[in-house]
Amino acid sequence: MMSSEKIAQVALSLVPKIGDVLVKQLISYCGSAEQVFKTPKAKLLKIPNIGETLAQNIQAKAIFEKATRIVEQAQKEQVDIIFYTDEQYPNRLKTLYDAPAILYFKGKCSLNTPRTIAIVGTRQITEYGRHITEQIVGDLAQHNILCISGLAFGVDIVAHKACLKYQIPTLGIMANGINKVYPLQHKSTALQMLETGGVLSEHPFGVEPEPPYFPRRNRIIAGMSDATIVVEAAIKGGALITAEFANNYHRDVFAVPGQIGKSFSEGCNKLIRNNKAQIYTQVNDIVEALNWDLASPNTSLQIPIPDFSGLSTDESQVMALLHKNGTMHIDELSWQSQIFMAKLSSILLSLEFQGYIKSLPGKKYSVT
Repeated sequence: MMSSEKIAQVALSLVPKIGDVLVKQLISYCGSAEQVFKTPKAKLLKIPNIGETLAQNIQAKAIFEKATRIVEQAQKEQVDIIFYTDEQYPNRLKTLYDAPAILYFKGKCSLNTPRTIAIVGTRQITEYGRHITEQIVGDLAQHNILCISGLAFGVDIVAHKACLKYQIPTLGIMANGINKVYPLQHKSTALQMLETGGVLSEHPFGVEPEPPYFPRRNRIIAGMSDATIVVEAAIKGGALITAEFANNYHRDVFAVPGQIGKSFSEGCNKLIRNNKAQIYTQVNDIVEALNWDLASPNTSLQIPIPDFSGLSTDESQVMALLHKNGTMHIDELSWQSQIFMAKLSSILLSLEFQGYIKSLPGKKYSVT
């Protein structure tokens, strides 16, 4: 049975001129996707960054027909539609400002596997690069990881195939609709990946792989991974974009050093030279950097919430976010805590009265 809220979530993501940030902002103010569409235009216009055009787009009814078809097709093709407020949504993405508001997933792996590693690199992979990629995957097999890459030619597909060989769950992040594998040559590999891993996209059915979608795909790869390994890369290209996202998200980046003077080595050597990546020489580099030698691989991924005596769970969650991130805007607190705006305002007022936090100009808050 189709959920009316799920249809509304898909419809909200289809609204013209809307982006992931505004979707989350609307949810934080209105409480749910259904409520966004029920909110009168006059009230929508009072929400920051919601102008006349966007308010009119939200009021249009035609997108609900398209959203209903998408949900129907997802049910038919066993595709999970995951909104950012859903429990299944990747926790690693949830705290990122530019994370997708909605994801389309097909497969059997958990998107919150305790250990995740991205392996990326050039499409023009060398024999050395192929050997190193397979060796990295083989060495990681004992650590119960989910391996993430982009299903592209070169390093990506070599990594995916090596994962199948070593029985490691692997997830392919796509820059197009979930119903089509690009490039088509990798369809058989993607089908095998569904048995223990899966494929994931922020795009609904039928979306073609346009050039702007590939960098956006790379942010998901970086955001879902504890660390990104760049095997071979030119001085410019998708692998370096993924590494830049990972650095911006404060995730570990590793690069395999390459032969001086070779184009396929320039990107990795540049990352290492500019301190944008740690040098990768062996799997223990990863193990030590991520403290895998100190933690149990069966520990579930959790967003840590400090124990503040006397505070409610919601209050503790807000305090944990402020401790972690420092000064935060109320909108960002709402997105990351998933507490809608009216309730959050009451929580912040209570915490301020108790002396835990202080309000700052511009609707910002910090711990006292």
